[in-house]
Amino acid sequence: MPAELPAVPARAAARPIVLIGPMAVGKSAIGHQLAQQLGAPFVDTDVVVVANHGSIAEIFASRGEHVFRELEARAVARAIDDARGSNTVISLGGGAVLDSGTQQLLQHCTVVYLECDADTVAERISRNSGRPLLAGDAMERWKTLFATRRPVYERLADLVIDVRNGSVPDIAHRLEDALHGFMAAATAAAPVPAATKEVEK
Repeated sequence: MPAELPAVPARAAARPIVLIGPMAVGKSAIGHQLAQQLGAPFVDTDVVVVANHGSIAEIFASRGEHVFRELEARAVARAIDDARGSNTVISLGGGAVLDSGTQQLLQHCTVVYLECDADTVAERISRNSGRPLLAGDAMERWKTLFATRRPVYERLADLVIDVRNGSVPDIAHRLEDALHGFMAAATAAAPVPAATKEVEK
């Protein structure tokens, strides 16, 4: 049974919650847990792409990254459009935020950046060799991609959640608390300036 939540204003509640961050940070697991706590639907856009077009590795191998990014952008756009007016939790692939159209759509969502470091994801990456962008020296590739994408994550985020420590339920509960604080601030008489980022450590 989902936890009973404090009431939040309807205007603040009617926005999809989108999780962004690097590969292997735990967006899918944390997003699924958060959705359960909120009693909300959960959409993993990577899962949507795979269900409609086959495995990501196969798409990269047979059609190239450019085609994958187009399919990914369409999946993200559809997920956000379907989630309008709800608290649906949506998990994006690590590189999805690089698409300019996706960045525009995220302006209509509450965007949560799951912040980590290489040590946080090293074990997960070592267990999963199926990520096409991490072929070769997986950790060095991850660090290079993260260095490129991190400024984009930070710029797009409404909330930043440090996921270096804690179990998935612990992190999801911290995120839930941070979301309620953010929503309350967003509906206060003095609105939060667009440049303000709330950081939950």
